[in-house]
Amino acid sequence: MEGTRELKTKRLILRRYRMEDAKELYEKFGSDPEMYRYSGWNPYASVQMAEETVREFIGNYEHTYFYGWAVEYQGELIGTIGAYDYYTEKDQIETGYSIARNFWGNGFATEALTCVLRYLTEQEGIHTVTAWCASENTGSMKAMLKAGMKLVKAEKNGLEAEGNTYDKLYFAYHAE
Repeated sequence: MEGTRELKTKRLILRRYRMEDAKELYEKFGSDPEMYRYSGWNPYASVQMAEETVREFIGNYEHTYFYGWAVEYQGELIGTIGAYDYYTEKDQIETGYSIARNFWGNGFATEALTCVLRYLTEQEGIHTVTAWCASENTGSMKAMLKAGMKLVKAEKNGLEAEGNTYDKLYFAYHAE
């Protein structure tokens, strides 16, 4: 396994985080409630938290099982994508992504996710990549389906985020 290495798609560059990304991550993700509405997870809630998160990501690059990318479009940071919690016994890893709100609806999540799914299964040799989303998060659900993931389970009221309860949808992508 090689871990996080730079990946390119037709429009995007998926690269390692840099400390200077922290301020932009706070501005585009941490300070916009829509960015964590369905997850409740906000590692960029303040500039200091964003700096700590980026520092942690950078420190984890020494581990070959760590996958964390900043997503760039035309030189601008527009998103994040990563894969976490690799289970050797299942040969499975979970992925998650986020695209800044002013870039929604352009297919960037699908493009980045498709690239990462292929990298993890074809290059890194991981058999199964999983992901989840709230049932109301139709944008995320569409991105996963378009990237080739399949809905494998729905958990009624399985997700609580920001004081709301949602059905939690689980998706999987398997190496061929």
